[in-house]
Formats: sequence, structure tokens, C-alpha cells
Amino acid sequence: MGKEVILITGANGQIGSVLAEELRQIYGIANVICSDLQAPRQTIIGHFEQLNVLDAKRMGEIVQKYKVSQIYHLAALLSAKGEENPMLTWNVNMQGFLNVLQLAQNTGIRKIFHPSSIAVFGGRTPKQNTPQFPPLEPSTMYGITKKVGEDLANYYFDKFQIDVRGIRYPGLISYQSMPGGGTTDYAVDIFHKAVNGEHFDCFLRADSKLPMMYMPDAIRATLELMEAPLDQLSIHYAYNLQAMSFTPAEIAAEIQLHIPDFSISYTPDFRQAIADSWIENIDDSLARKDWGWQEEYDLSSMTKDMIEQLQKRKKPNYNETQFL
Repeated sequence: MGKEVILITGANGQIGSVLAEELRQIYGIANVICSDLQAPRQTIIGHFEQLNVLDAKRMGEIVQKYKVSQIYHLAALLSAKGEENPMLTWNVNMQGFLNVLQLAQNTGIRKIFHPSSIAVFGGRTPKQNTPQFPPLEPSTMYGITKKVGEDLANYYFDKFQIDVRGIRYPGLISYQSMPGGGTTDYAVDIFHKAVNGEHFDCFLRADSKLPMMYMPDAIRATLELMEAPLDQLSIHYAYNLQAMSFTPAEIAAEIQLHIPDFSISYTPDFRQAIADSWIENIDDSLARKDWGWQEEYDLSSMTKDMIEQLQKRKKPNYNETQFL
């Protein structure tokens, strides 16, 4: 096996901005190429290429230039943002992924990571202990594209032996980036408001329980899946995964243990219907069996670390350099 060179699409996003740093530590700064529609606002360390994932020609040029062997395809429009422009969401999420798959078919790319989401669930999907293979009846265009993306990943794996792997991410919480248009993003914004001493008006009901995960666990799970021997995997394209489930009221109460003056109110909007169509907790036993998945953070430990990290970033001498 030769040198691994990795391309990340959507590298400025919530996952990409953290994943890039981890991949650089593993493969070296020169071997991780970040790409997005716009250059990041922070100082860039390493390679960055401006890329619209709908531009297959440009994507191919980047792959050829760096001799890319793996792609982490993270570029997508998310659930709430996607409902504002469903057709753009379909085009970006579907054609962008097809461009990656067709490029892999015609070049030396040997492995692809393509995230799925709990947004594929809905309708008759059991909300409690959701199994790995339930009915998939998504209620958003984002969820529809992720469902079709799972099918495409499976098709290209079976038809062309392209090693496409994926995780059905729950809501992800991180201190490294601001909310990016997802229905679970309240669980990021709430920490920023609390640390800044601001009141938080939540766009979901107090009792809206959803599966969640802290970003360090999500990144570790992603890398563990990508490094797992293929013959150990029962599936490859969309593993169920979660670490915790909670409601806005529960996370607010946990924050108040650290910031007693924090206050919250609830003004549900269109995102409430999206959340209501999703699940409350998920059976991820297949990931635990196949590649040893085990979360490290629960609600209490995540809350403590989030607050500490955000307070640290408020200090005047904090280094804003972003490792991309």
C-alpha cells in the first residue's frame, strides 16, 4: 500500500474542521487536502483548494494534482437549511456524492467516507431503540438525500467494489464551530449563549428528546470505522451510532449546574416538526460488535468539557489559528 493522500470536501463545516486536524496528525499535514466553497476565515495550515462539489472537472483536477487515495465527502446542506431550498439540497447532496463515486470508479481512489444521518428515519421508524434496518421514511429533503446516498453507496460497493463507508450520525455537538443549519444545532447554540451570559430561546419544545454525540466521540468513531478491516464489517455504508439522548430541558438543567444564572425559554418553529419525525434513541449494537464502538462522553462529561473549552476560547490570548 502506498502513501495515503486524503481529500476532505466540506472541510469548513462542523465535522470537517475537526476531522482535518485529526487526519493531519495521523497522515501528516502535506497529505490532507481540505476543500470547500470558500476559504476559511482563520489562518490555514496545510493545503486548501476551493471546490464546488457540483464541479466534477475541478474535483478531478484536485484528485489528480495530489494523487488522492481517500475522500471524506462531508459537503452537504443540512436538515433545517435544506428545507429552505429543497432543490438545491437535492443537487448538492446527490450530484456532489455522485461526482465523488464516479471519480472513484475512474481513478485510484480506494476508500470513501460518506456520512448518513438520523434524518433518514421517520414515519413508521420505531422511535425507541431504533434498529439497524427499520423502514426509512425521511420527512426532509436532507433525509431523503441521505437515504438515497445510502443506497448509492451500497450500489457502488456491490457493482464496482468501491469501499464506501458511513455512519448515521446523531446530533453532533462541538465547540470548534458555530451551528450550521441542522435541527439538532440548538444543542450547540445553547452552550454559546450560556457561556456568554445570554438567555437562550430554544426552537424545540422542552421535551423533544433526540440522539446526540460529542464531537470527539464522532471523530474517533469515524476514524475507527475507516480503519476497520473490511471483512469485519457486516455492513459498510450506514452504521447506527449514538452516545446519549436528551431533551432541551435536560441539557439546560445540566448547564445550570455549572452556570446557575443561565435561563431558557421555548418557542418551537418549523424545526419542531422535523424533530418530531425523528427517533429518540438508537440501537447501535452492530457498530459495537463489528468494530468495537464505545462512546467516552455522556451528557454530564460533555457539558463540563464544552463549557470549559468555550470559556478558554473567550480569553484574549487564545490562538485562533485553524488547522486545516
